[in-house]
Amino acid sequence: MTDTTLALLAFTPLILAGVLLIGFRMAAKTAMPIVYLVTAVIALFAWEMSFNRVLASTFQGLILTASILWIIFGAILLLNTLKHSGGITAIRNGFSGISPDRRVQAIIVAWLFGCFIEGASGFGTPAAVAAPLMVALGFPALAAVVVGMMIQSTPVSFGAVGTPIVVGVTGGINQSAITEQLEAGGYTWLEYFRLIAAEVAIVHGIIGILMPLIMVVIMVKFFGANKSWKEGLSITPFALFAGVAFVVPYMLAGVLLGPEFPSMIGAMVGLAIVVPAARRGFLIPKDTWDFPERSSWPDNWIGKIEIKIDDIAGKTPLSTWMGWLPYVLLAVFLVASRTIEPLREALNAWTFGWNNILGEAGVSGSLAPLYLPGGILLMVVLVTAVLHRMRAGELKAAFGESSRTIFGAGFVLIFTIPMVRILINSGVNAGDLVSMPVAMAQFVADGVGDVYPFFAPAVGGLGAFIAGSNTAANLMLAEFQFNVAQQLGLSTAFMVALQAVGAAAGNMIAIHNVVAASATVGLLGREGETIRKTILPTIYYLVFAGAIAMIGFYVLNVSDPLMEVGATEPAAIEQMEQEPAEAAEPDEEAEQEAEAEAEPEPFEEAELED
Repeated sequence: MTDTTLALLAFTPLILAGVLLIGFRMAAKTAMPIVYLVTAVIALFAWEMSFNRVLASTFQGLILTASILWIIFGAILLLNTLKHSGGITAIRNGFSGISPDRRVQAIIVAWLFGCFIEGASGFGTPAAVAAPLMVALGFPALAAVVVGMMIQSTPVSFGAVGTPIVVGVTGGINQSAITEQLEAGGYTWLEYFRLIAAEVAIVHGIIGILMPLIMVVIMVKFFGANKSWKEGLSITPFALFAGVAFVVPYMLAGVLLGPEFPSMIGAMVGLAIVVPAARRGFLIPKDTWDFPERSSWPDNWIGKIEIKIDDIAGKTPLSTWMGWLPYVLLAVFLVASRTIEPLREALNAWTFGWNNILGEAGVSGSLAPLYLPGGILLMVVLVTAVLHRMRAGELKAAFGESSRTIFGAGFVLIFTIPMVRILINSGVNAGDLVSMPVAMAQFVADGVGDVYPFFAPAVGGLGAFIAGSNTAANLMLAEFQFNVAQQLGLSTAFMVALQAVGAAAGNMIAIHNVVAASATVGLLGREGETIRKTILPTIYYLVFAGAIAMIGFYVLNVSDPLMEVGATEPAAIEQMEQEPAEAAEPDEEAEQEAEAEAEPEPFEEAELED
């Protein structure tokens, strides 16, 4: 078969998923089993993967599915615990002191608080936490999922304490060959790596300024009584203020401190600035926007998880601070578990794993229930039960409701994640073919030539759409992006940075991220509706990133240390191509570390992160 035929076959599972979910509006529980079977057939007969490797990839996907379901269960359990303890009532009442405007609430809860959770945990946790919290505050379930998915953009590249960059980029390119070239010119790998992180932060920061506004405009347009763009745009000054309050410290942290803390620092500074300003009505329009009356909501807006605040009777009212305390503890515990090494080691001590599944080298999976955000969420639930003085019956009811909710998501994900792993692991085959994601990327690159930089973020987005993870996309495609930059004589660091930016944006439409977020609010079966809305900000992100790429390469002539030492000259290219391509395909050990540290991103990165 020709390269073009192979590339089209590689695209088939993604196209089929899009057609079934978006075109035919088929529920994911029906569409994804079909997509999985088609993927397996293509892997076996077109890519000549062994049946054993396809089966091993399926088992690997099931292990990752267990990780994701554990996170979803924890997020739902925390919500239900707060419902029965009266915490949700306290949180909802507290917002009346900030602003009753739903647009302001979305910016503070989803954008700023969600970005902090992303920076601390990744794993797609922000959507799983923010979506049910917004439902508890009175948002329609579909609106909460759509808004929650848009968190999966600017903060994702630095989610889970920088895992997509620290693990994804480092494991995704041939570090040893690059280091030799750099040292020959008096540079170090650390300088080159920090340059990539800084460029990721700058590109994200420029584009991310508008994300709070886009988030609100889409929410108002699709879920407002008047379906009005104008009602969303009327909050432009406050939304831009919130965007700047986040991205300025975010960019400074990325440039000055490295990849570990930009999202957390940006969110903390943003919250410290924006919340007091909102209390004072700073830049907030005089009109207060709200959703239409609940009685008029279409059925497709409403999830199966319903929180009836008024049903909570006989409880001593909690203060706003006490209501929010579990989420504060969640943020603190997540950060501590990722940054305090003895604690991190202790939580990872209890880990289940299967290395080289069915004898397939590099196909491994592991589950660390205490270290994963699901374990942290469970700890917070137990602390909350004590702090809120819950009765045993209330806690039992919360566990029961959460357990019943999880089954729908489980059925969808047991087909979705294995499908992803087959794609990623397809680079080992009898036909000596590159993996399916790399074949797709090469097809795009070969078709566009010198304007490839415009499409580089979209290639990263494609990788994340497949894997649901910034980290996994970087592991798959960073080496490819690096090689294209070399062939074009362009900055390799900037091209890899564009890969990371595009992969972050792709999380907004990653199918199993949408499934996971939908599960937390009881909205399974409507994934296509969510993707049809979140594809708009995804297109915005990829187009603007592509425009920045063209300006950076061809107007500003962005360079890097490898260009200064001549490593993009033809002779240097040939030398580096002769080096062993240690990461041309995903570095499985690094990917497993990423999955253990932050996200089954094949989630996120989440996936659920990042």
